[in-house]
Amino acid sequence: MEVAEIGDSVVRTLNGAQIVVESLKAEGVEVIFGYPGGAVLSLYDALYGEEEIKHILTRHEQGAVHAADGYARATGKCGVVFATSGPGATNLVTGIANAYMDSVPLVAITGQVASGLIGKDSFQEADITGITQPITKYSYLVKDVKDLARIMREAFHIATTGRPGPVVVDLPKDIAAAETEFIYPPEVNLPGYKYIYNGITANLTQAVKAVNQAERPVIYAGGGIIAAGAHEELIAFAEKINAPVTTTLMGKGAFPDVHPLALGMPGMHGTAYANYAITDSDLVIGLGVRFDDRVTGRLDMFAPNATIIHVDIDPAEISKNIRADIPLVGNVREVLADLLKEVEPRQHQAWLDKVEQWRRNHPLNYDQDNEVIKPQYVVEQICDITRGEAFIATEVGQNQMWAAQFYQCKYPRRFISSGGLGTMGFGLPAAIGVQLAHPDSVVFNIAGDGSIQMNSQEFATAVQYGLPIKVAILNNHYLGMVRQWQELFYDRRYSYTHMEGGPDFVKLAEAYGAQGMRVERPEDVRPALERAMAAPGTFVIEFIVDEEENVFPMVPAGGAINKMLGGGKR
Repeated sequence: MEVAEIGDSVVRTLNGAQIVVESLKAEGVEVIFGYPGGAVLSLYDALYGEEEIKHILTRHEQGAVHAADGYARATGKCGVVFATSGPGATNLVTGIANAYMDSVPLVAITGQVASGLIGKDSFQEADITGITQPITKYSYLVKDVKDLARIMREAFHIATTGRPGPVVVDLPKDIAAAETEFIYPPEVNLPGYKYIYNGITANLTQAVKAVNQAERPVIYAGGGIIAAGAHEELIAFAEKINAPVTTTLMGKGAFPDVHPLALGMPGMHGTAYANYAITDSDLVIGLGVRFDDRVTGRLDMFAPNATIIHVDIDPAEISKNIRADIPLVGNVREVLADLLKEVEPRQHQAWLDKVEQWRRNHPLNYDQDNEVIKPQYVVEQICDITRGEAFIATEVGQNQMWAAQFYQCKYPRRFISSGGLGTMGFGLPAAIGVQLAHPDSVVFNIAGDGSIQMNSQEFATAVQYGLPIKVAILNNHYLGMVRQWQELFYDRRYSYTHMEGGPDFVKLAEAYGAQGMRVERPEDVRPALERAMAAPGTFVIEFIVDEEENVFPMVPAGGAINKMLGGGKR
């Protein structure tokens, strides 16, 4: 490294790999996740002995990207992942798509073959910028080392501003080795990239009028509330207008589940009272939501008599699925601050009484006898023992829905789950990222026996870094959610959903150096959780649960959300 003085400043000559590391430090990155390979040897050499950045070596690139995703969700910071060229980069694709669907800020730095070999089917070559173009906010192929510092600055800016999302920076081997003067840009100038923080003035008056006149309002809040840090404004707004609040899977924790106005999750596996309230409402206030199909069900039957206010920072989401009568494009925190100043305090007692009657008549419920463990009971016990204050990462499937239904989350950024893409194998590596972000907090991964096997190799990562993650495997010996659909809609023809042949999860945990135990009786659930909570390291509990327990309520695909299986009659 050469150093030159220009006036009062010092300019260093660095190679591309060193520029990447220095750029990460300039962005305040403290933790990165990755897996080395030939095309990123220069990057890993630049990391050797680095004290300001901690690198976590996962056992698979998919584990690395999910861990970076979990870290980002739990902190609000940008997650960072390294992977080599070819299969290393393509192993990131599912995780990048997952972050894109759930609006998670992520920068993926991939190695690439030397510039002169690109396009020649070279060893471990893959067009990762082309592959990821539809699932990123932007993908860069670095062609000149002189552009690298600027590109790194832009990548973090794009990933973290507006609607957050992933950005790929693909770095050829020769560019990583080439040298240039390193000057990190103090600001970004991207004329083609503009995000709107206040595009709402024209419709604010209409929104205030609609809120003030509504008799049966429902607030429908999503992940945008958490991304914007608007949870306090949401609580204040809901309490001022006395409107019940339903939160999406991505919005869980944005409004405390224990609040009297909380309705829980809406949609396919939402609470009956949330779905009935939306259907009967005269005003739906959508805040940082996509109106996705799992929430809306049959579009023409979604809130059929309601005026729709839709607040989102991404104008492409406005009226994409449900037509917005009053669109407000802007940062939801700022929009809520403006609405709070203008709306009138309301009571809506008759409406709240009706909603409360639905809550009493159609609660979430299950039957826990003394014979077999119900998975809902395990989740309730986890909630009780952690007082709803733990960080919960989930896998995908029935385990995910039971966690969303029965874990009463109090705070934002503490329920970490794959929403839009529904990625099996997400939970364990995500929990690793969460635990690294919050080393002194309780982190649970609620898993199914199918999903946990997608990335079970990451037990090794958790143990290597001494992470006290608690893993609750709800083992029903099936791919449970698929089996549920086969039961309800395919005459119980369980085609290739029975998970025969193990593994023995206790032995698997122990093989990786973690502690493990199996629980088969309801009375042993609580003691097992207490033992796990007291353990200093990674602890895996395999709960043998009812094989054919279903997630209810359930809205059949394409059905109206007030027509639920297991939701009771109004």
